[in-house]
Amino acid sequence: MYGHYDGLIFDMDGTILDTEPTHRKAWQTVLARYGLTFDERTVIGLNGSPSWRIAEVIIASHQSDLDPVALAQEKTTALKAMLFDTVRPLPLIEVVKAWKGKRPMAVGTGSEHAMAEALLQHLGLRDCFDAIVGADDVTRHKPEPETFLRCAELLKVEPARCVVFEDADFGIQAAKAAGMDFVDVRLL
Repeated sequence: MYGHYDGLIFDMDGTILDTEPTHRKAWQTVLARYGLTFDERTVIGLNGSPSWRIAEVIIASHQSDLDPVALAQEKTTALKAMLFDTVRPLPLIEVVKAWKGKRPMAVGTGSEHAMAEALLQHLGLRDCFDAIVGADDVTRHKPEPETFLRCAELLKVEPARCVVFEDADFGIQAAKAAGMDFVDVRLL
């Protein structure tokens, strides 16, 4: 089905790994320390964004003077404490397994590079991917195309010859801006 592509690029959170509920729980835990909450629909709408960008939106909605980078780091620390016990592969991992060794594959994620490496290693999936591009590997995050363009570069595949698997609007916008086809996994 994807044989006419030379490279396959996968978002991670919510696409190949079931991490979204734990991300939300980590936000709830950290924000409760400051008496803050978040609108779940707003946060879901920011899926694919780095944590500091989500923190900026949450802070702005409360007119708080918290530092978004520090708040995002607190959330990442809380996430790390929870995630390894709860993370599970999603059904799309079967596509990854089917194409392993047949096409170069990358992960392009809004998570930090080290977190992506650790989660994939933890689940025994790291060797399926030729490259990982995390939020800290780029300066212009989804919906900008830099994450996916960097994946294509690392795979040594022309962007137009890649397909991106995504579960978030920002990621789909990034794939389009990179000149790549995409699969909206929410529709599968």
